[in-house]
Amino acid sequence: MRLVTLMMAGLMAAAAPVFAAPPVATLDRSHWPERLDTPVLFDVASRAQILLFARSLLASESQDEVALATRLGMRQINLPAIVELRERLWHRLWRNFDQAQQSCEQDASFCYAIDSEADLRAQAGALNIDPDSFYAGFAVPGQVFSEAYLDEMLRQAAVLPQTSSEVQLFSDQEFDGDQFNDRVFLLTFENGPSPAQGSTDALTDYLRKQNIDATFFVLGQSLQARVEKTSVAQVQALYAEQCVGAQGWQYVSHGQWDKWQDSVLRTVALLQADLPDNYVPWFRPPYGQRRADSGAFFAGQGLKVALWNIDAMDDDSRLSAEQAGERVLSLMLLWRRGIIVLHDTQLKAQTTVSLLLNQTAQSGVAWQGCTDID
Repeated sequence: MRLVTLMMAGLMAAAAPVFAAPPVATLDRSHWPERLDTPVLFDVASRAQILLFARSLLASESQDEVALATRLGMRQINLPAIVELRERLWHRLWRNFDQAQQSCEQDASFCYAIDSEADLRAQAGALNIDPDSFYAGFAVPGQVFSEAYLDEMLRQAAVLPQTSSEVQLFSDQEFDGDQFNDRVFLLTFENGPSPAQGSTDALTDYLRKQNIDATFFVLGQSLQARVEKTSVAQVQALYAEQCVGAQGWQYVSHGQWDKWQDSVLRTVALLQADLPDNYVPWFRPPYGQRRADSGAFFAGQGLKVALWNIDAMDDDSRLSAEQAGERVLSLMLLWRRGIIVLHDTQLKAQTTVSLLLNQTAQSGVAWQGCTDID
């Protein structure tokens, strides 16, 4: 989830008693005792991830508003928005667990008599990983990750509607990958391109060699600077076999900016002129922030707003490339589909992607083609 340190510090300054940056959920995957080298083993790990997160979600529902605000380090929270988020999370968790339990005949680990969302709630509350279990070493680290990740989401809901984010969709123009088929994921990168011969160049070359296509959401200002220092032809070669969408002219929140429409239109015009073969009509809002009433504008321009449900947090200096990759892998197991966001201006993005491809090569995961989304 997007919790950019500087922005969150500013957003929470009036609400939080302390100004420390919120922690980032990370999980050392070495605590999980099996490789994800078959679809069945992917499902086993997925069931465990879902159950632990569901237990954290259930426990949070027992806290009143004061206790929850204290837990999140905030003085005030939007409790109705949190309640709404919880309801959506339960729906997704039940759907995902039901898909993950289809392989229980092949491996019964973390399989229970769960036939409904109510059953999932009950089992999450009763969940116990025995100290002698093969999976005992995962119990505590997995729970710590689940609680930290849940807190990330709850904080984002707590500041709605003043500060929008990817945890809430505002219109039919917006999507976050939850409509994908099971085990299907889309790689996306933002905040680029880098200066010439930088991290974007290395990453796009790597993806082509892996026969993987991704969507790069570019800043008009950065793209224009690369064109001026190199050429249109070189920028076209940079993004060959990849998709390119707009992120606005500069990395500024479009939630309150009075020139946000011009930022979108100016960037789209540049992409259509310089990268017509790569351009996809998608907009990625910086920080995930946009106006709640922006749907009509995007519909009128024929644009979709591409959010995400899996944030690598690779732009957070507290995370190494490996930690970012392990975070993404854990969230892939939890959500079982979706849009992954990384940053091609970060050198560690390529290492993170390499880890993901290696860890999931035999797991039944499919990478969504960037041109195959309606």
